[in-house]
Amino acid sequence: MAIQFTSHEVKDYLKDKRKLKSFLVDLFAAEGQGLKSLHFVFCSDAYLLEINKQFLQHDTYTDIVTFEMGEDPAVTEGEIYISIERVLENAEKFKVSIAQEQHRVIFHGALHLCGFKDKSKKDAALMRSKEDEYLEKYFGGK
Repeated sequence: MAIQFTSHEVKDYLKDKRKLKSFLVDLFAAEGQGLKSLHFVFCSDAYLLEINKQFLQHDTYTDIVTFEMGEDPAVTEGEIYISIERVLENAEKFKVSIAQEQHRVIFHGALHLCGFKDKSKKDAALMRSKEDEYLEKYFGGK
């Protein structure tokens, strides 16, 4: 199993990637989802907008785009693209640290790959609750 973090022309702000990789393995196990590979790409708004247009036909800025690349729904092979510009803006907007916002988005993408949705109000509330749960576990109440 491989978890990778790549920055495409941006700074990613992540500390202790080894701890985060281990935590993500545990998150997938806790959610009953197999994990074969996971690649996070931290990028600019412009780069993510092009991905959003090309693959999802959405002409809007977003903080994250998640792709399941594998054929077995029980075992994740995923790619997650995260706009660092959106992370920085949202951290300021929601008055949280950059680290907390970046990890929220990372966990959000992982939860999508575990089968969680966020289109309806009910699904979005559950997603937010799961993000909060994993942030609490990761940061230990800090």
